[in-house]
Amino acid sequence: MTSVNSLVNIAVFGIGGAVITAALIGLLLVVAGSGNGTSPRVRTVFGGASVALLVLLPTLAAANVLAGGAGFWTAFATAVCVAVVVCAVNMTLLPLAMRRQAAAGGAGALAALRPSLPVAAVGLVICLIVGLLGAGVAALTV
Repeated sequence: MTSVNSLVNIAVFGIGGAVITAALIGLLLVVAGSGNGTSPRVRTVFGGASVALLVLLPTLAAANVLAGGAGFWTAFATAVCVAVVVCAVNMTLLPLAMRRQAAAGGAGALAALRPSLPVAAVGLVICLIVGLLGAGVAALTV
């Protein structure tokens, strides 16, 4: 029964995180399209919120799995899967926001921004690190 619990946690926290991340990026697009562009401070706040989601949601999913009686490696796998879902949304939607901002500001270099295989590989490594961090913190707190 633990595997079903893990899948439910991945779905709830992963999809919930994806929706929240998409909403943050949509809000960033609205702010970028408001005519005056976005300041570095606003971009830093949005980036910090994205990083907080990327760390917090896998930790909560791992804590939920550990509270259900599963082991550390199951919690780690769940945390990695949640991080991958949230990171995939970030890697898919952030270039869209950057292209829109580049089009509004006239920056041609950012308009050609596209995710690549090395970026995806680095994202996967980051997800593994975040999953390990989340499972470790969850193991210490539960």
